[in-house]
Amino acid sequence: MGVRDTGLPIEEVIEDVRHALSGRGVGVLTAEPGAGKTTVVPIRLLDEPWRTESILVLEPRRVAARAVARRMAELLGEQVGDTVGWRTRDDTRVSDRTRIEVITEGILTRRIQRDPNLPGVSAIIFDEFHERSVHADLGLALALEVRESIRPDLRLLVMSATIDAAAVATLVGGDDVAPIVECAGRTYPIDIRWRPRKSRDKLERAVRAAVEDALDEPGDVLVFLPGVGEIKRTVAELDRNVDASVLPLYGALRADEQDAALRAIPGRRRIVVATDVAETSLTVDGIGSVVDAGLARRPRFDPASGLSKLVTVSHSKASADQRAGRAGRLAPGVAFRLWSKMEHAARPAHDQPEILQIDLATVVLESLAWGVGGPAALRLLDTPSTAAIDEAFEVLAMLGAVDRERRITPDGRRMLALPLHPRLAAMVAAVGDGPLGWPAAVLASLLEERDVIGGRPSERPVDLWTRLKLVVEDDYRVPNTDVAALRQVRRRARQLIGRTGAKEGVVSIDDLGRSLSLAYPDRIGQKRAGQGGRFRLRNGMGAEVDKSDPLAHEDMIVVAELAGDKRNVRIRLAAGIDALDVELGFAAEMTEKTFFGWDDERNDLTLRVERRLGSLDFGTHPQRIEASAAVTAELIECVVRSNLTLLPWDDTSRSFQRRAELLALHRPDVLTTRLDDGALVEHAHEVLSPWLASATSRRDVDNLNMLDVLRAALAWNEREAVDALTPTHFTFARGRRAAIDYLGEIPKVSVRAQDAYGTSQTPAIVDGAVTVAVELLSPAGRPIQITANLADFWNGSWSEVRKDMAGRYPKHDWPEHPGTR
Repeated sequence: MGVRDTGLPIEEVIEDVRHALSGRGVGVLTAEPGAGKTTVVPIRLLDEPWRTESILVLEPRRVAARAVARRMAELLGEQVGDTVGWRTRDDTRVSDRTRIEVITEGILTRRIQRDPNLPGVSAIIFDEFHERSVHADLGLALALEVRESIRPDLRLLVMSATIDAAAVATLVGGDDVAPIVECAGRTYPIDIRWRPRKSRDKLERAVRAAVEDALDEPGDVLVFLPGVGEIKRTVAELDRNVDASVLPLYGALRADEQDAALRAIPGRRRIVVATDVAETSLTVDGIGSVVDAGLARRPRFDPASGLSKLVTVSHSKASADQRAGRAGRLAPGVAFRLWSKMEHAARPAHDQPEILQIDLATVVLESLAWGVGGPAALRLLDTPSTAAIDEAFEVLAMLGAVDRERRITPDGRRMLALPLHPRLAAMVAAVGDGPLGWPAAVLASLLEERDVIGGRPSERPVDLWTRLKLVVEDDYRVPNTDVAALRQVRRRARQLIGRTGAKEGVVSIDDLGRSLSLAYPDRIGQKRAGQGGRFRLRNGMGAEVDKSDPLAHEDMIVVAELAGDKRNVRIRLAAGIDALDVELGFAAEMTEKTFFGWDDERNDLTLRVERRLGSLDFGTHPQRIEASAAVTAELIECVVRSNLTLLPWDDTSRSFQRRAELLALHRPDVLTTRLDDGALVEHAHEVLSPWLASATSRRDVDNLNMLDVLRAALAWNEREAVDALTPTHFTFARGRRAAIDYLGEIPKVSVRAQDAYGTSQTPAIVDGAVTVAVELLSPAGRPIQITANLADFWNGSWSEVRKDMAGRYPKHDWPEHPGTR
């Protein structure tokens, strides 16, 4: 194509790109901001001999896709839809003449899945790959398999400004590393100015202060904020205080509003307040200064809710550099950063790829449809964890998208044909063109698109019925209605029923819960008794709404969106549902069983019949437990499972048990019955059954006298032997009778030293086989010495002890030879 040299730096490496694609057929292009790679490279490849069909250019965002297509068309002197067109989820501008299609990433995945031969496609260019969206990773993985197995002539080029080019080249090149082409950008020096925002400062006011300084510099101002809410508040703040045209820029705006934000206004300063859609690919004319809040919305997988959701995070150093670079395209510029230099040093070099952060249900379903067992079998730059993949399989199995062998089902393929998350696709596919088709399509659109009610999430109504009425009733409005979002939801819902054949119609509040339960069967919730606003979900999670919220009074709800952590899960979006609808809709999944056994919550035996859906209770009927052999056996089994801790042990019974153990160890001829814990566990039914024959509860176990139980387990002659050979007391020479402690490692008797005078031999039991240690005490009852050889002690170290004690207790008798007194 006869396009004059643009003078952009990328022109200098075009021959290297051509060589890579004509030779190996794959390549990696890294180009700094301002190089012109996005708009120039596809055009320069149009005249290549291998280019017999279209070139697909993947862009992460719809705004960028449209803007890039327009710019390439301008370079060619044509209209969009001629040589260059675009194809997004919501809009298509292509014709039979189109040879460069700028598409959003999800479209490529669908195209490959429909026909892996990719007819009509000569090359695929993955632009801004550093953003590492999950669709880019998945699209590249599928394209690589297509090239290797079906289309060796398919050219693949991965382009980015900031990326680990070597890693991508290894991935793309397979057995041989793909060529890497590097290109410098054309940017002017950028003066970085740090304007850290204090935690108490509102974001919009901090931005306004920075913008006021930026207006002292040449050129227009580009402000980066994380989301639409922040943009709207900041636009309002700037409109009140700054003499300039303030223009928002984000994906949900109408195309004409986006175009207006991208173009300079002759004779008028302009402030463009944008999300990160303006970070890459888009050219925003006339920018001289950038104000960067340092924040971005990123999808993250929340284990507590089982969903991916957008959260506000501090972006990476690479992202900060990309944003700052927007100020240096035409002349030296200034970047105001609303964080400190120290904070910047702590930020990660790059943002983590989405595939490691989000819910993987779609990725898993796509990989199964492709014919592999899961994401781990695909050629990905980063493979998700096994735990995240397993979680996705669980969700898909619950939705009926995969079978027990983890194979995709016909229902799963129908879900995949819809451009929705599998949860929402399950809902829309299940109702098809039936009466719930329209409410399901509206619900899916409401949950997929930006909220139609603005303001802070915590201040928005929880009930989805309010939002549904906004969509289906033209004259219905609530405070903070986002009209642009509302238009988008209606447009999206109509696109969906265009696929399913459903018709628009009247929607009732009952339709809402029925439809929503098909997408979130695991998050049907039941009100906790006596706890206003608190619910237990089918999956076992607890969640709550404010007590003043209308949904707090519903007996059952279906939750579509959660927030918070496991300790404080808040319900953000939900709808009421009738319990009968749940019972009818999920009858096949209800469980009904008789439960007899130990109840950990009650810490007792329980007999009840219950009907449940997961953790939801649809009626439990406790029954009185009657004494029986089965009840006795179950109680004893509970005792065994507790390792005997349920038994009411005391020191007396434990002491008897220890005495019996000692006798059995040293005189097995006298005592053959074992009473140690291991033996009691082994013979628990034999030992305990006589005592629990009429038992019905834990109370009967608590009332056991364990000494009686243990003594009864022995024959009469064995009991007599225990009493005779392991006595409970020892009497010293002076007549002092002291209890023997059997609970330590060895038997021990404690006595004041004066009471032991005259006793020269160490006490012993079991006919002298077991020594009883003597613990001598001071007159105050404090330990002086413990000995297992009393005679040696009297004749040995006693002399030192005697001196010490005589000094402390001079009024007491401390003889030199107490053993003979």
